[in-house]
Amino acid sequence: MPLSKPAVALPCDYALPQQAILIDTPVTASTPTLAQLRRHAISRSLFAPTSLGSAIARLGFVQADPIRAPARAQDLTLRHRVVGYRAGDLERLYPDLPIEEDFFVNYGFLPRATHALMHPRSAKLAWSSERWQQAQALRDWVSERGEVHPREVAAHFGQGTVKTGFGSATSSTTHLLDGMHYRGLLRVARRDRGVRVYALREPTPEPSDPQAAFDALIDVAVAKYAPLPAATLGQLLSHLCIGAPQWRADRAAALQRAKRRLPHAAIDGVDWVWPAGEHISGSTLNDARHDTVRLLAPFDPVVWDRRRFELFWGWAYRFEAYTPAAKRNLGYYALPLLWREHVIAWANVSVVKGKMDVTVGYVNGQAPQDSAYPRELSHELGRMEAFLASAGPE
Repeated sequence: MPLSKPAVALPCDYALPQQAILIDTPVTASTPTLAQLRRHAISRSLFAPTSLGSAIARLGFVQADPIRAPARAQDLTLRHRVVGYRAGDLERLYPDLPIEEDFFVNYGFLPRATHALMHPRSAKLAWSSERWQQAQALRDWVSERGEVHPREVAAHFGQGTVKTGFGSATSSTTHLLDGMHYRGLLRVARRDRGVRVYALREPTPEPSDPQAAFDALIDVAVAKYAPLPAATLGQLLSHLCIGAPQWRADRAAALQRAKRRLPHAAIDGVDWVWPAGEHISGSTLNDARHDTVRLLAPFDPVVWDRRRFELFWGWAYRFEAYTPAAKRNLGYYALPLLWREHVIAWANVSVVKGKMDVTVGYVNGQAPQDSAYPRELSHELGRMEAFLASAGPE
């Protein structure tokens, strides 16, 4: 069927809130403490390991990142939450799971039902008539072939190179594939050694209730990162302006609706929100997982919100992969180290000549004196070593 040009979406407001968002509805009688918020955040995110499909459904979204140091972020995130997870399982099993690879609040993987709520999606950059004709020709070709690798597309269409937003050059056909994926014309069917292989995506009809669809997306984001500062809620809505730009004009109203719908409390001058139906005051960490040491990915939901991280643990974690080496304080790909309910350290992990190498830095300069800590750290390093060994060569 011929492609139609969607309305051009206005650019999203990327500015982060400079002050806490004031919550103007009544606070429940039982106001949790910051320690209870922290425990609740850990226990609800680091749930008992389950199947891969169930873990993704429970998380709502798994952020992806291509850096493999020591493994990709999505694999580092899932290894804590999936029984017997091996590095690369998400990529291997993706074709058989009811999930999609796309942009949500960041790029990653999410349940197909959630993905549908973001479409039909229009892009900020309007395409020319010539570009739409190219997209139509490519879509017809994909329809005939079923699945296409970017290399095959480049060989068939051969349209030169273009500059990316990062200033580097990329194949024009790869650029077109990316644009068609974002606009919902194609989907990622699978990956071939890390490269996206595309297939046709059937159009998604307009939602019968756009406000309800947008609210549902907000609830998925909140559930992923809760409990979260209200300022982060505003940040997430700005990110959703990229995942669902068609609702940018409803951002302010949606934020107000969320403030009315979601439980909240002001604690030590900071407004916090969390999903409806969750009771934080009774949160505990007294199960068998309490003593587990965990090395967390930089984009793990426990770590992702740097604002919340600093409020919870009193120090600033920064992802320094793109920081010049001489200016790094923690390391290229430092993994925050969670012990009980505190992030007390960070570790840099690498594999050199088939052997894992680990360096650990402590926030207060030394390891805990608790006799259980060395044993639990050793267990986590053993789990990490087995996990990395399962990855195999790139």
